[in-house]
Amino acid sequence: MTETSRIVLRSPNRVWAAAALCAVMAAPLGAEAQTPAEPAAVPVSVEKITRQDVPIWLRGLGTVQANYSVQLRPRVDGTLTEVPVKEGQDVKQGDLLAVIDPRPYKAILDAAIAKKQQDQAQLVNAQMDLARYASLVRQDFASRQQLDTQQAMVKQFTAAIAGDDAQIETAQLNLSFCYITAPFDGRIGLRNVDPGNVVHSAELAPILSMTQVQPIAVTFTLPQDTLPAITRAMAQHPLEVVVYAGDNKTELDRGVLLTADNSIDATTGTIKLKATFANAQRALWPGQFVNARLLLGTDTNVAAVPAPAVQHGPNGLFVYQLGQNDTVTVQPIQVARQEGDVYVVASGLDPGATVVTAGQSRLQAGTHVTVREAAAQQAKSGS
Repeated sequence: MTETSRIVLRSPNRVWAAAALCAVMAAPLGAEAQTPAEPAAVPVSVEKITRQDVPIWLRGLGTVQANYSVQLRPRVDGTLTEVPVKEGQDVKQGDLLAVIDPRPYKAILDAAIAKKQQDQAQLVNAQMDLARYASLVRQDFASRQQLDTQQAMVKQFTAAIAGDDAQIETAQLNLSFCYITAPFDGRIGLRNVDPGNVVHSAELAPILSMTQVQPIAVTFTLPQDTLPAITRAMAQHPLEVVVYAGDNKTELDRGVLLTADNSIDATTGTIKLKATFANAQRALWPGQFVNARLLLGTDTNVAAVPAPAVQHGPNGLFVYQLGQNDTVTVQPIQVARQEGDVYVVASGLDPGATVVTAGQSRLQAGTHVTVREAAAQQAKSGS
């Protein structure tokens, strides 16, 4: 193939290329390239930092305990004849709870009284004989030995009467044991022995149990590091304790801290504390597990930030602060502590600053946002 033929074969391609170039040159010279659209603003909820009073609560797991609890066991042997109280009944101190057949012990008491009367009669006779012997000795009609013997007889009967008094007291005590009474105001538990059964003083099973539920106590534990602050606060004023149910939301009762234990548990490093409650509604029951909160004091006029606003970063805690032109900046903060749904700010934020409380997942420094605070406030007021 000759050079001329090559040129002829390529000419169609060059024609098409020239046509394309002409088309480009024929386009309007004033047309501008389209610029990309700006990203849409991120909707967020915000809240202003304010100064407020934040309570200082110490939280621990507690157990409800009765102020007094007793197992009513028999102290004498006999037949249980009567249980005049019902299970679950409230009783007062001194109320009769159970009766053991008193007749055998009444008979023993009567015998002891009769024995004392007999010894008293013999003592009177011995004292009269002693007076006669003393008169005869002065007149030399009786020996000194007879007088000494009679004096010993008087002392013997005197000692016998003292022994009779002890026997009478023992019999009276055993007779009183036949009547079991309430040692304090409280509530009767479930009955373990029915009337008609023979009971013995050596038995371990009680006839009844009794507990005091009004007032009632709660013991709970806190870390040992909190003890100095608790001690200082107790010296200034009574400390309030609030107990909640297992859901940590339902308040059961409010009471006052009674005391701290006299030693720290070396195995757990905790201190046990005891609080007392009136338990007017009987929401607390012995053996119940509760969540206890001790009000140690109150931080007054401190900067508080909502807990949802605080974010965790590689360098610590921070918040997204709303700045000019509805853009956000990353603001590191230092917090003193968290109390419920707020953080007490130690540094990094001033009262009046506005922080983002919802919608942080799409934010970074410089992100443009749109505030939906009004909608959030309406929803809050509606709820």
